[in-house]
Amino acid sequence: MEPGLQSLLLCSDDKVVRVLRRVLSELEIGVEQVSDVDTAMQRLTRQRFEAVIVDCESHEVASRMLKGIRLSPVNQRAISVAIIDGQGELKGAFELGAHFVLFKPISLERTKSSFRSVRALMKRERRRHARIPVEVPVEIVFQSGTGSLNTVTSDLGEHGMAIKSKNAKVASLFTVQLTLPGSTTQIACQGEVAWEGKGLVGIRFRNVPADASEQLKAWVARQVPGADADETPVNCKLTDLSLSACYLQTESPFPVRTRLQLMMKVGEAKLQVEGIVRVMHPGGGMGIEFTQHTATQKTRVGEFIQTLVNNSGVVPDLQVRPDTIDNSAEAFSSGKLGGDWSDPLLALFHTKADVATEIFHAELRRQRGAPEEVGV
Repeated sequence: MEPGLQSLLLCSDDKVVRVLRRVLSELEIGVEQVSDVDTAMQRLTRQRFEAVIVDCESHEVASRMLKGIRLSPVNQRAISVAIIDGQGELKGAFELGAHFVLFKPISLERTKSSFRSVRALMKRERRRHARIPVEVPVEIVFQSGTGSLNTVTSDLGEHGMAIKSKNAKVASLFTVQLTLPGSTTQIACQGEVAWEGKGLVGIRFRNVPADASEQLKAWVARQVPGADADETPVNCKLTDLSLSACYLQTESPFPVRTRLQLMMKVGEAKLQVEGIVRVMHPGGGMGIEFTQHTATQKTRVGEFIQTLVNNSGVVPDLQVRPDTIDNSAEAFSSGKLGGDWSDPLLALFHTKADVATEIFHAELRRQRGAPEEVGV
């Protein structure tokens, strides 16, 4: 059976350790606690963890550990949590690579709230990189016009697969065609060779159609023990909404560059959007830029805004589901996503992301016009 979620905790503060052990136990996250940075670094090279929690008692410890996570071949996708003394250390922790922060003195309820988001991302990252051992017929069609290869998979995941090559050479340009086990869903996309060895070829998927991608994600999730059945929702409240962005109030915001799927509902009116976190205020909220900028998308958002106007005072039901922390160059350069910078809310995310939370929220209230209105 696949082991459960695992975390590495670097901390020598008994009170902090007690709180974290209790919270992690309740969330069914295993914890290996060490007291010195040398031992922690050794663990990073030898074991896989879904999260690494660091008590940043000194800048040297924080720098060595948080940078070490990113350089670890087996743990570079781990979710990193920094424990810091106050707001003065916040920017430095994020610059060193922390995804989440906990402020000392840590409290049981605030820690539990924060770790709901941590756990959601831990599980999502595990599923993204899971490889399910399964033999599925697959056809590799070479784009060079040199024919095709019919074989079977050795394993299958969200973003790629391994196929049995039988010493056959796979060209650099090709398309992949297969049907998911137990369904009629067909996956047809571009592929590229990621690795070769021991009679297998690793293939990375490219340009998977949105519908097929969702079906592939759902299939992988069903194969991973405990995928979603026990998932605790992250509580969020919509406070501001424009055609290109929204701001959500929450004690458990996701890190900057986290790609999210959002479902908003008022009565029979529903709005499903995809977005990326551009602003994150620990314990306060997050600003999300929508990643689809088509005319159809904006029409749907506009209609939902009108529904909010027609139902003044109604707070939409909201579901927030993380996808991944996007480390691509596009995610780091917000202008490349094609958003409408004339949108005041989106422009605020771009120009005021680094200001103090109180100043940012004051600007949100100014844009909103009246505290009780919802972003129109």
